[in-house]
Amino acid sequence: MLSDPVTHVKDALLDAGAEDTVTVFPHKVPTAAAAAATLGCDVAAITNSLVFELDGAPLLILASGAARVDTRLVATLLGTGRIRRATPEFVLRHTGQQVGGVAPVGHPEKIRTLLDITLEQHKTLWAGAGDHNSMFSITYEELRRITGAVPLRVR
Repeated sequence: MLSDPVTHVKDALLDAGAEDTVTVFPHKVPTAAAAAATLGCDVAAITNSLVFELDGAPLLILASGAARVDTRLVATLLGTGRIRRATPEFVLRHTGQQVGGVAPVGHPEKIRTLLDITLEQHKTLWAGAGDHNSMFSITYEELRRITGAVPLRVR
């Protein structure tokens, strides 16, 4: 039986015309390193869904698991104020998902989203699917399309 957040992700994928490629693992994969080890792929092909707070609103940055987001750079490129890491409570309220399992889709409301341009180097990306045990595969272009993300250098 799937958790509600994973069901929301599957529904969002199908509603967007994407394939349902959600895989549920028997163990947790809450980090990019754990996911890459489980999947046998490069950690750089793992898409971390990182929620930040910008002027009281959520900002979702889909970043390579091999990188750390440079929030100063992102704020400069966007021409905004300071971008802060969101609290777990803020993340749950805006995504309906727990930190460590946040997906790029399946949220109660659309979230402004940025997509790390370095992810385009990978034929297949893997992203969290709403909980700590689930992930889905997708191409860079399909991920950009279904999330409406703006491609940006984030590091």
